[in-house]
Amino acid sequence: MALVAHLLGILTSFVGPLIIWLINKDKAPNSFVVDQSKEALNFQITLVFVYIVGIILSVIVIGVFINMLAGLAGLILALIAAVKANNGEAYRYPFAIRLSK
Repeated sequence: MALVAHLLGILTSFVGPLIIWLINKDKAPNSFVVDQSKEALNFQITLVFVYIVGIILSVIVIGVFINMLAGLAGLILALIAAVKANNGEAYRYPFAIRLSK
């Protein structure tokens, strides 16, 4: 499920990790799943903030590059996190704002 949380972030933004976290948040044996789904959720929310800033800055063209880089970074980091989660390792995104604790 931790792998799915990271991969759903690519497809559904923050909605997929949020659903997995809400389903598993009260289950004690799934602490790894809860931790990784929160991490994926925080990263996807951070990406949404970056996309909003990029859209605002697209008036001066730099926002287009910000959105392209954010999308590429989101894809690459989510794939790395999914591989780590599949191996049973906890992954921390380097640029995620930790909103849910």
